Amino acid sequence: MRDPHLTEILKSLSYVAIDTIKAQGHPLITATHRTTLEVTKEPYLTPRGTCIVGVNANKSVRDLDPRVKKYIRDGRKLLLVLRVGKIVDVVEAWGSRELTLSNPKSIVVRRSTYIDDRTLGVRASKAACDISRELINVLRNKPNTILEIYLIVL
Repeated sequence: MRDPHLTEILKSLSYVAIDTIKAQGHPLITATHRTTLEVTKEPYLTPRGTCIVGVNANKSVRDLDPRVKKYIRDGRKLLLVLRVGKIVDVVEAWGSRELTLSNPKSIVVRRSTYIDDRTLGVRASKAACDISRELINVLRNKPNTILEIYLIVL
């Protein structure tokens, strides 16, 4: 956690837990979905996966730190800091006591309040289509690029 970008963000926050997810870019990433944002442990992506911003993720919702999951289920506010190199974007969302956080393959953040086993957060401030196009273009055009997602529970 000695990342200077993350250090700057955390200085101004009062957070209770943090976890990090890493995923990769892919040539088929479009990130045009209007209601969801997703990363998957799957190594591939089809043209229908318009909500996906990263593949080959090192974690799904099931793999998150148990302490982080507990706080998410308490309904706390979440910040997802997406970073590719020096390009950063931030998504706010909310946890819920109804979340199971049990899916072994994916992490999904939703603008709506719909919940399934992949859902990490609801009432999100952004969906895939709202993520920085600069960040998305790097993930699409340089597929081996690493997307770091800092999940911060406030």
